[in-house]
Amino acid sequence: MATVVMVFGASLFLGWASPGAEAAPQTPNIVLLLMDDMGWGDLGVNGEPSRETPNLDRMAAEGMLFPDFYTANPLCSPSRAALLTGRLPIRNGFYTTNGHARNAYTPQEVVGGIQDSEFLLPELLKKAGYVNKIVGKCICEVPEMAWVPVSRHMGHRPQFHPLKHGFDEWFGSPNCHFGPYDNKARPNIPVYRNWEMVGRFYEDFPINLKTGEANLTQIYLKEAMDFIKQQAYKQPFFLYWAVDATHAPVYASKAFLGTSQRGRYGDAVREIDDSIGKILKLLQDLGIQENTFVFFTSDNGAALISAPSQGGSNAPFLCGKETTFEGGMREPAIAWWPGHISAGQVSHQLGNVMDLFTTSLSLAGLQPPGDREIDGIDLLPAITQGKLIDRPIFYYRGNEMMAIRVGLYKAHYWTWSNSWEEFSEGVDFCPGQNVSGVTTHNQEKHTELPLLFHLGRDPGEKYPISVSSPEYQAALHRISPIVEEHEKTMIPAAPQLNVCNPAVMVLAAPPNCLLNDKFYFLSSRSLM
Repeated sequence: MATVVMVFGASLFLGWASPGAEAAPQTPNIVLLLMDDMGWGDLGVNGEPSRETPNLDRMAAEGMLFPDFYTANPLCSPSRAALLTGRLPIRNGFYTTNGHARNAYTPQEVVGGIQDSEFLLPELLKKAGYVNKIVGKCICEVPEMAWVPVSRHMGHRPQFHPLKHGFDEWFGSPNCHFGPYDNKARPNIPVYRNWEMVGRFYEDFPINLKTGEANLTQIYLKEAMDFIKQQAYKQPFFLYWAVDATHAPVYASKAFLGTSQRGRYGDAVREIDDSIGKILKLLQDLGIQENTFVFFTSDNGAALISAPSQGGSNAPFLCGKETTFEGGMREPAIAWWPGHISAGQVSHQLGNVMDLFTTSLSLAGLQPPGDREIDGIDLLPAITQGKLIDRPIFYYRGNEMMAIRVGLYKAHYWTWSNSWEEFSEGVDFCPGQNVSGVTTHNQEKHTELPLLFHLGRDPGEKYPISVSSPEYQAALHRISPIVEEHEKTMIPAAPQLNVCNPAVMVLAAPPNCLLNDKFYFLSSRSLM
């Protein structure tokens, strides 16, 4: 068991006290707003031409914009596990060894979930007295993701449930709103309130695929606002708002459908933007805005395979979701904390979703567990003091470190967009962005002479720096020791996202791959 140390003194902030009570030191509330497949180029503040995110743009104007913020993996499940553990997916087990550099999907025929040995952020925050709620999509459990039962009320795996890992409340689903399914061999994805399944997508929670109409974002907004009102003047709270309207099939409520210049995807973005505006206004109306740290970001880049009607923009970056090019890994990011963050700040600190783990612990007066490698850093010096912390960004895809960023230089040790087989079937992770020798459809190894880009001059990764240039040699001289040290100290966890093979299941089932007359397989390919 890890030891968590309480840190008193400078790391505690004066918080709001209820009317009539004396002000007392109080750790700040924490609100993490995690989007699903929203791209860096989807925000007006980042240059989106239609300027349809006024509330997020205002959030940036009142807080701090992070133009150099990254995810830990270009796919949702591993990136979310990384956020909640502060550790790269290869360390926390949210990766696969079924194939080299293979992205691991959920739902699919997976063999595991978050391991008991991992500490999730809400578990640790409870030690500082936090009340924790997750709204929306959760990947810290795998009920009905891996093995789907025929029965409407079966298939729950309590060892992976979010309430087993520090959350006090949960309203949402174990994964995206995939479907609809036939409810025979494959039921629709369930929706939970805490331990109870309260319905299923497309049945009890309708999503009209033809029109795109669904009220889920409004439901998720109400859950967030009710929780904030309930906890405002009590002990500190942690709200993890993980909505998925921008994940295909995208949806929006009737009031927002048809209102965007960008089509249905833009409608979804506009509704999310409006919802975030209402959350921030509620914090201000309650008078707790100076005691509430809010951070907005996304789990991975926009899914260009679904664009333009069902996917967003990663402009000006290369490719999108599932790749380790900038479009798949660089995310929109904004910190908001009135009274602590000066308005209109822009930080070029290299950040990562894993930093939200360590930063949140710092806000709570806690140190991260000391018995394991933590990849996230504390961003508070950058956020509150404007400091820049020297750190690398590692770009992982499955079990392989594909690239690294150090300063403004990015070195690709492997390149791969997607396979020729997928590409020939019309699956393109980089539509209209073919860069010869870079967006390769074979896995190309560059470990001897990495492809090097200067992301300041060349954010689109189109012009590799010549290997014979002094600039290349100087940059690799700095980068290579960091990579060597990283590889030397890397101890991969047991992979939790390996696919169970139906052909050998009866004779050689991996752990957790149950097979009997009540369970059926999901096809990962059909859920991409």
